Amino acid sequence: MKKAFTLIELLIVIIIMGVVYTLAINNFTKLSDENSSVGLLNIKEYLSAIPHAKSVKLVCLDDCAECSVYVDGVKNRDIDGFLDESVTSYRYDFSYGFLEVEKEIVFDSNDVEKDVCFSFDIDKKGVPSQVLVEFKEKFYDLSSYLNKTMVYNSMQEALEMRENLSKEVMR
Repeated sequence: MKKAFTLIELLIVIIIMGVVYTLAINNFTKLSDENSSVGLLNIKEYLSAIPHAKSVKLVCLDDCAECSVYVDGVKNRDIDGFLDESVTSYRYDFSYGFLEVEKEIVFDSNDVEKDVCFSFDIDKKGVPSQVLVEFKEKFYDLSSYLNKTMVYNSMQEALEMRENLSKEVMR
């Protein structure tokens, strides 16, 4: 009659515990990534990670305290406001440089008029809105398709980088 475990039985138990531990850690990491703070530095990656067929869009209303993610036009989730009403968006015009994006007006489900403080979207091919965002004395270039969000200390610095890129493309 046996009174102890064999070495093989112990190894099998240790391997099973290792697999369970690995799966549990991966699930906790995914949950913490989903709930991690969203900001202008990671908004492209955050929205790109959400499965979508047509587009995924972040819309912040009124004073930017309310932000919602829309997947293919349907509200998917809310995000705590990470911006405030001081945020300003610009689009680049080859002839005029950066031009301020006009604020949109939308109507909620109760037909109440709301001002769009900030919006940013990514299309089905993964191409982000072509905007430069000014927030808290920094300028965030969200327009790059391939690169991470670039941060500049001034609009002039962002403009110089954009012009250098344009010259590079023209060559």
